[in-house]
Amino acid sequence: MKTLDGQVAWVTGASRGIGAETAKLLASRGAAVVIGYGTARADAQKVADTIGTSGGRAVISGGDVRKRETAEAAVKAALENFGRLDILVTAAGINHWGGLEQITEKDVTDVMDVNLRGTLLSIQAAVPSMGEGARIVTISSRLAQNPQAGSALYSASKAAVIAMTESFAKELGPRRIRVNSVAPGLVETDMTREAVAGRGAAVAAQTPLGRIGQPADIAGAIAMLVSADSGWITGRTLRADGGMV
Repeated sequence: MKTLDGQVAWVTGASRGIGAETAKLLASRGAAVVIGYGTARADAQKVADTIGTSGGRAVISGGDVRKRETAEAAVKAALENFGRLDILVTAAGINHWGGLEQITEKDVTDVMDVNLRGTLLSIQAAVPSMGEGARIVTISSRLAQNPQAGSALYSASKAAVIAMTESFAKELGPRRIRVNSVAPGLVETDMTREAVAGRGAAVAAQTPLGRIGQPADIAGAIAMLVSADSGWITGRTLRADGGMV
């Protein structure tokens, strides 16, 4: 179903994992997509090529998500190649797992700069080029709402993303721009390989659906939030964790 025909999406962190699946799904529904990436240019190009082979349109735009010029370049790519920007999905992020005494100042800087600052800069760059009816979806985490021992720093960064999402939804509502967040549970990606190996079985056992999440599961939730069917939803966080207890 080409429900996004004529629309343009920018997905950060789209070279792999949740971002890549989201980019491909939005393209399959008719959107032209800017594939954001950090350093994995070849992977980003592979995602774009897959979209092109399937009859879609995509370009890549890379750089450090912590820098304003990276976000500005992606918006420029959207406007120059496709003429508009309707959807932003901020899927770029990094993980951190460690107890109180293991958290360093560098850890704090790195996690907050990517997960929070990167999300903020992307939204700041995108909004001036977005018109009425635009949609923004941030990626937070179930751990923001239900922190576990060892997740303090990561949970804090994602809780900040949720707070920012709710605030911007109120600020941008009068412009008819919707802002929501998806909070995944444990999802099997390159970033979470170690976590899945260490606690995946335990997590699956606590999940009514009896398995670990996959990137396509989260992409589907994101696609729902950018669809016309969710036009009355803004400022909300959708927990996508398979019903984990």
